[in-house]
Amino acid sequence: MGIKTHVIGFPRIGSLRELKFALEKYFKNEIDQNELEAISKEIRLNNYKILKNIDYIPSNDFSYYDNLLDTAYLFNIIPQRYKKLNLSKIDTYFAMARGYQHGFKDVKALAMKKWFNTNYHYIVPEFDDDIELKINSTKPFDLYIEAKELGYNTTPSIIGPLTLLKLIRFTGNKNISNIKDEISLLYKEILNRFTCLGASWIQIQEPILVTDLSSDDKKLFKELYNNILSDKSINVLLQTYFGDVRDFINEINDLAFDGVGLDFIEGSKTLDLVNKINNKIIFAGVINGKNIWKNNYKKTIDIINKINNKNIVISTSCSLQHVPYTIENEEKLSDSYLRHFSFAKEKVNELNELKNILENNNNVLLEENQKLFNIDRNCNDIKVRERINSIDDKLFERLPKFSEREQIQKKKFMLPLLPTTTIGSFPQTKDVKLNRSSYKKGLISKEEYINFNKEKIKECIKFQEEIGLDVLVHGEYERNDMVEYFGENLNGYIFTDKAWVQSYGTRCVKPPVIWGDISRRGEITVSWLKYAKSLTNKPIKGMLTGPVTILNWSFPREDISIKESALQIAFAIRDEVLDLEKNGIDIIQIDEAALREKLPLRKEDWDKEYLSWAIPAFRLVHSGVKPETQIHTHMCYSEFKDIISAIDDMDADVITFEASRSDLLILDELKKNNFKTEVGPGVYDIHSPRVPSVKEIEDAILEMINKLGYNKLWVNPDCGLKTRGEAEVKESLLNLVTAAKNVRLKL
Repeated sequence: MGIKTHVIGFPRIGSLRELKFALEKYFKNEIDQNELEAISKEIRLNNYKILKNIDYIPSNDFSYYDNLLDTAYLFNIIPQRYKKLNLSKIDTYFAMARGYQHGFKDVKALAMKKWFNTNYHYIVPEFDDDIELKINSTKPFDLYIEAKELGYNTTPSIIGPLTLLKLIRFTGNKNISNIKDEISLLYKEILNRFTCLGASWIQIQEPILVTDLSSDDKKLFKELYNNILSDKSINVLLQTYFGDVRDFINEINDLAFDGVGLDFIEGSKTLDLVNKINNKIIFAGVINGKNIWKNNYKKTIDIINKINNKNIVISTSCSLQHVPYTIENEEKLSDSYLRHFSFAKEKVNELNELKNILENNNNVLLEENQKLFNIDRNCNDIKVRERINSIDDKLFERLPKFSEREQIQKKKFMLPLLPTTTIGSFPQTKDVKLNRSSYKKGLISKEEYINFNKEKIKECIKFQEEIGLDVLVHGEYERNDMVEYFGENLNGYIFTDKAWVQSYGTRCVKPPVIWGDISRRGEITVSWLKYAKSLTNKPIKGMLTGPVTILNWSFPREDISIKESALQIAFAIRDEVLDLEKNGIDIIQIDEAALREKLPLRKEDWDKEYLSWAIPAFRLVHSGVKPETQIHTHMCYSEFKDIISAIDDMDADVITFEASRSDLLILDELKKNNFKTEVGPGVYDIHSPRVPSVKEIEDAILEMINKLGYNKLWVNPDCGLKTRGEAEVKESLLNLVTAAKNVRLKL
C-alpha cells in the first residue's frame, strides 16, 4: 500500500478565534444555543476543507470547552451538585467548566489542571457515588454524521478509558475498580455505534501510556481493552503522544489494536521501540504538533526509513490544537521570518508534501525544503554567549539562608498575621485594551498612553488601600500578556499578530517566538513601579515573569538547548530584578506559573533533563538581591505534590499557589514535606465568574491554618485578576480582606 496521512486533532477555536467570541456572547446571553451551534459548525467545515487531502481526518476533536470534560459528560460523569441546578444540557456542561452563580444557586467549577506537559488546561472529571454511568450524549456520533453529510469520511476520536480513569477524581467511596467494567462496556457500545454508522476506524487516545504507571495499571489496561476489543467490527487506532510507550510494548502487541500512534518528536525511545510492535499499522508522529518551526524533510525521511514496518501512516506527534491556526493571518511579519514557520494548516500541507516525496520521489520539494535549513538566520549574540559561558556556581546561591532572611524581612515590613495581597494583575477592561491598541496603532501619543495608565494605577492603588490590602500591586495595565510583554522588551524575540492558541475554554494566548539569543534592552517595569510606590506608604510588589515560564510559554528555538535559552532569559530578568531593588522596590514577585509544565513525564528524566537547570535558572534571577528584599513567586494549575522539595529549593521567600479549585489538596503535601518557604495557597478561584462569600474564604483560611499554622501563611486569590470583571473583583477582594481580618480577630 502507498503512504497514508493522519492528523490527531485540529485547532477548534477557529482561524480568528471565532469559537471564543461566540462562547463569550453565549455566556452573556447575546446569542442563543442555535447561533452558537451554527458558528461551531462553520468552524468544523473550514477545518475539514483544510484536511480534505488527509487520509485519516479526525472528528469529535471539536469541543466547546474541553475534550476530557466532553468524555466525562458523554458517560454521565456529572456530580450531583450540577444536576441539581436543573439547567439545560449545555448549561450543565458549562456549569461544570465555569461554575454557576445565580440567585441562591452557587456552585464552584470542577478543578482544572495542565494537560500533561502542555500549556493547555483540562477540566478534572469528578466521580461521586450517586453517578449512574451511561451514554449521556450523542455528540461524537452527531459530529461523525455531520462530517459524512458534508462529504468527509472521518475517523472519530475519543479519549481512552485508562486515561479517563486515571485522571478522574473520586470523591466518594467508589474507585476505579468499582467502575472499570461498566466503563469498558460503554466504550464497547461506542465502537458498536460507530460500526453501525459506517465508520471504518476509531481513534482512542491514551496519552497516559507515556507516563510512569504501575503494574496494576498495566493489568487494568489489558483488562479494559480485552473487553472493549472483543468481537469488534471496526479498526481501532491506539493513539499516544507526548512521549514513548516503553513500558507497554508487550501489552500493545498482545491486544487486538489495528494501528498504534507513536510520538517520534518527544518519545526519546520511540525509534528503538517501534520495530518491536508486530502486525499493526504504525501511525508515525513525525510532524511536531507543539512547535512552529518548519519540518526538516530530510531528517524526517531518515526517521521513517528506520522503521522496518512498511505499513506506515505519517502523522502529527500530537493534536495540532497546541499550535496556531495558520501563518496566512500574519500580515506584519516579513517572509524572512514566516518562511521558517509552520502552523496547523501548514503542518497539514507538510504531511501532504512528505507523502508526495515518499511516494513519487519528488526531489524538487525535498530540495526546496533543504534550502530553508541552509539559510543563516543571524540569531546569535556573542556577548550573550560569553555571559553564559562565564557562569559561576556562586551565582545560583542566595545568602544569607532563608531562615535568617525571614526574620530580617519580618522586622522590616512589620506585616500583620495573614498578610493579604493579590497575584498581580487587575482587570483588563475595554478602556485599558483600547488605550494599548490605540498607542500601538499610532492613534495616541506615548504621553497620552502613559498618562492613561498612570490614572489606572492611581485608581488601583486607592482601591487597594481603601479595602485594606497589606501588600499592593500596580495592576499591570501596561501589559498585554505576562510573557509577551517581557518578550517585547527583550532582544531575540519576535511576535505574531494573530497566532492564537487555546489555553483553556475561551482563554487563548499568543506565545511569542524565540528567534535568537536573549538579552534585556533596558528597564522594563521600573518606571511603572516607581510611580506606584510614590502613591502609597504601603509595600508595593514588583511583578515579573520568571525565566522558566517565559521559556515554557514561548515557542522555543530548536537549534540550541532549552537549558541555554532558560539561562539567557534568567540573566535578562536578573538585570530587571536588580534595577527594581535599586529603585526602592523591596518586594518582587517572579512568577513561575509554568515551572512544572515541561517537567518530563517520566520521573527518571526529571533531574537530568529539567530540574537540574530549571531550579538554578530561577535562583540565578534573584540570588543577587539584599537579605531584606523579599522575593515572591507564583505557580498555578499544575500537580505540585511530587516536586514540592524542588519548589522549596527555588529559595524564594514567599510562594503563592493555585489551590482553591483543587479543594486545597496541596496543603497536605506542604505539611508532609515541612515546606520552609512562606506560602499563600489561593483562597478563591479567579477562573470562575462567581464571587466567593466571606464565610467561604474564612473557612479556607481556617483549613490552611489547621494544616500549616499561621506564622508563614499569606491570604490571596489563586491567580491574577486580568480576565475578571471590575465589579466581581472589587466584591471578591473586599470579602477576602474581611475574611482575613475576621480570622485575625479569632487568633
